[in-house]
Amino acid sequence: MHIQAMFAHAHARAAQHWKAKRWLRCALGVAAASLLLVAPTHAAPVKFGFLELNNDVRYDEEKLYFRPMARPLGRPLAGAEVALRESRFVGQAVGAEFALERVQADDAKGLVEQVGKLNTAGVRFFLIDAPGAVVAEVAQALRGRELLLFNVSAADDALRQEQCQPNLLHTLPNHAMQADAMAQYLVSRKWRTVLLLEGPRADDRLESAAFENSARRFGLKIVEKRSFLLSNDPRQRDQGNVGLLTAGPDYDAVFVADTDGEFARSVPYRTVRPRPVVGSEGLVAEAWHWSWERHGAPQLSSRLEKQAARRMASPDWAAWIAVKAVVEAVVRTSNGDFRTLAKYIGGDEITIDGFKGNRLGFRPWDGQLRQPMLLATHNAVIERAPIQGFLHQTNNMDTLGFDKRDSRCKF
Repeated sequence: MHIQAMFAHAHARAAQHWKAKRWLRCALGVAAASLLLVAPTHAAPVKFGFLELNNDVRYDEEKLYFRPMARPLGRPLAGAEVALRESRFVGQAVGAEFALERVQADDAKGLVEQVGKLNTAGVRFFLIDAPGAVVAEVAQALRGRELLLFNVSAADDALRQEQCQPNLLHTLPNHAMQADAMAQYLVSRKWRTVLLLEGPRADDRLESAAFENSARRFGLKIVEKRSFLLSNDPRQRDQGNVGLLTAGPDYDAVFVADTDGEFARSVPYRTVRPRPVVGSEGLVAEAWHWSWERHGAPQLSSRLEKQAARRMASPDWAAWIAVKAVVEAVVRTSNGDFRTLAKYIGGDEITIDGFKGNRLGFRPWDGQLRQPMLLATHNAVIERAPIQGFLHQTNNMDTLGFDKRDSRCKF
């Protein structure tokens, strides 16, 4: 009897186990069927074109050797590639595949021709990595076509002002945003008098002019503006002498406008007075810095380092966020047509996570991405702008760069 009871008990347990397995198989079958019902049956490709010049002097190895902190560390294609890799899972959820094609040409005309071919083949979104003059020419030539350009590496204010185009968005901050962030920081530190050192290049003058505008806007006083020049001519040697250039009237800080960087790197610790150096060297205002440690930033920086074998810089972030903006639009519109996507990207509803603590979107009056600025040294982020206390009636990030009332953009 005891043995019979044991067999009966074992049989009952086996039957119970079999029923449980059958129930589990049924449940899994129902779940799988449900997934098949909601899963996309086809993938509509969303293609990006990445435009760049064959011989872009900004990435010349000799210039990168003594580059200022604001100069990119390498071509920002890597940022776009990281964003595409991150977006694969999201794309599967809405039935979209994302792809990128790299395009190179010798000049703006060549890029326009390449865009025309890709656009005819169905590519609607393009990231352009080129100097400001090339970006302006390409955007003008492509006006009226069914496409969007994202400027990821040209900080020229004119692209957001007189040269703005309705088909051109900007994910890299412009000079005005950088200068406003720096001016806010100087005011917050009560460093209100500034010596301005300006280089001989056209880009140097653009940075210098942006800072002069910011100084007027936030109440800083530029005690003097002095031009510097690096030359092998003995007669011009004094024009590159930091001691002579920083002597004279007192000041709280030195702003250096040197896009090349060879002069700027020699200014800290060589000024006549012990004063902080900002602008192109010392403390810089950037979209991104590898040492930013909040809001998931280290994970993003590490992914870029793995992809490109170097640290992440502002143009990399600008390329990354441009792709993320399109991906966000694809998800929120269930992979709508181009007009739907473009309207969403440029509208008020879009919110992009840029790993900088704020939800980001584009200004409707000039296409510039609103974003905080990171004020950083060579190995640390010191502050994030807008600085606390600098307020705006609708969005505090509009204290950086061209507000609607300041805009000269006429789409």
